[in-house]
Amino acid sequence: MEAQGAIRAQVTTRIGTRAEQPRVPAHSYRRRTPASYDRTRARSWGSCTLACGIPLSLEALWVGKFVGISEQMRTDHLSTIEKDTNGEVLWVWCYPSTTAALRNLLLRKCCLTDENKLLHPFVFGQYRRTWFYITTIEVPDSSILKKVTHFSIVLTAKDFNPEKYAAFARILCRMYLKHGSPVKMMESYIAVLTKGICQSEENGSFLSKDFDARKAYLAGSIKDIVSQFGMETVILHTALMLKKRIVVYHPKIEAVQEFTRTLPALVWHRQDWTILHSYVHLNADELEALQMCTGYIAGFVDLEVSNRPDLYDVFVNLADSEITIAPLAKESMAMGKLHKEIGQLIVQSAEDPEKSDSQVIQDIALKTKEIFTNLAPFSEVSGDGGKLVLNLEALKQKRFPPATENFLYHLAAAEQMLKL
Repeated sequence: MEAQGAIRAQVTTRIGTRAEQPRVPAHSYRRRTPASYDRTRARSWGSCTLACGIPLSLEALWVGKFVGISEQMRTDHLSTIEKDTNGEVLWVWCYPSTTAALRNLLLRKCCLTDENKLLHPFVFGQYRRTWFYITTIEVPDSSILKKVTHFSIVLTAKDFNPEKYAAFARILCRMYLKHGSPVKMMESYIAVLTKGICQSEENGSFLSKDFDARKAYLAGSIKDIVSQFGMETVILHTALMLKKRIVVYHPKIEAVQEFTRTLPALVWHRQDWTILHSYVHLNADELEALQMCTGYIAGFVDLEVSNRPDLYDVFVNLADSEITIAPLAKESMAMGKLHKEIGQLIVQSAEDPEKSDSQVIQDIALKTKEIFTNLAPFSEVSGDGGKLVLNLEALKQKRFPPATENFLYHLAAAEQMLKL
């Protein structure tokens, strides 16, 4: 009974409810049916559950497996959001649990709550070090979900891999369309968490190991970015090297996500996609989380962000193909001969029809390595812990052009190489 008591109810939440609910305990599963919801369908759920709300086929599995995956489930969870024939959008269920803040954010990101009624099949983003992936589909007439017009499958995880979670969500969507309950989805979800594999009901299997993180990093096209911005691409490269704040705007979220996910590849030596926040709203909680980051790439679909210079050092209007450096960032991002050389290399490499995107990234990475090699003679080991720090006097004695010296100084600051 203690194990059953630990598996408590996750609520169905009407959108628009502003009361903050307490964190729902892990191992939660029960559906509370609102008055307007389909009661026939609600009764059908009871046939596959115990009195405590645990699906019969999952009771032993959840109790037996939870200990081994509890650490992972601090970030990983699976949820479903539905839109019914009355136009109501409901947070239907969640496993194992989520916070009120994350639930509200996911409802914001889910296109079912969008007033413009545009359907976005797949969106992804990051919030406080948790990645979210939302797949939304329209329910066909042949589905068992007779009172539902659309639904979204929400996955959260600790890793960046849109292709992996989009593929997994497609399998879960097919299961939900066929069965109309979460039982099969839960079995597959837990199988992937514990074993990295689940069987598709149509054919074949889903294997987590098939989706390498490096493939996700290389999925975007650097050549497309250079084709759009030409020599101005060096502004983006410089901003990323100096760990500046980049804001990207386009009215279409798909364009924002495709562009922003590619930018970290310009600084491949870091292989750091934690700087990516591909889908941000002008919401106080989201902006607070964003501004806690030292440098970032943030994507917006609201042009109002252009009037928030406190949020960016570089603003990219993707719709108009314009890049603007904020006044306060112009001194640290002053361009000179070195930047012209970098820009020409990027453009020449990207325009070479014989080169792939990965080869262009490699060319940029080699140039980046050369920059750090040039910085090395002006670095010395500090007396407190052996950390490399910049010898500013040695840098000044070299008499680089002012823009080059300025860039190397700010690069050292970005790499935490300045003496405190």
